[in-house]
Amino acid sequence: MRRVRPGAAASRGGLTSVTAGETYEEPADLPRLWHVTLSVSGEEAPLHEVRRGLEQLAHDHPFLLTSRYANDHAEIRYWEEARDLHDAAAVALRLWGEHRQTAKLPPWEIVGLEVIDRETYHQRIAEGYGPPPATPVGVHPF
Repeated sequence: MRRVRPGAAASRGGLTSVTAGETYEEPADLPRLWHVTLSVSGEEAPLHEVRRGLEQLAHDHPFLLTSRYANDHAEIRYWEEARDLHDAAAVALRLWGEHRQTAKLPPWEIVGLEVIDRETYHQRIAEGYGPPPATPVGVHPF
């Protein structure tokens, strides 16, 4: 029989006990889900190149829910897990620029950004306004 001194398991990352009657509270800074809509536009580009770039972006980052595109603008919608709105928005604002080279996206600029929490998204859908659920998922023309 192996002996373990008191507290040794906890110091090694083992299980710890909770005294009866104690309650567990979730930490306030746990990640939440945010619905992001990123709009980009710029000079016209061939539709097949826009589609290919968005498909590559979706392949590289499977979190992308849906993309709609035309030859001079596109909209990307997805769920982001982040601590707060500021973090979700910061990630969204970097998405297009950071992946423009690898996905061969057009040199368009971000012209719109909406970041809403999960509760607000579902409330809008229930009330009949806001973005419809993203079906079918994938890359589609406007």
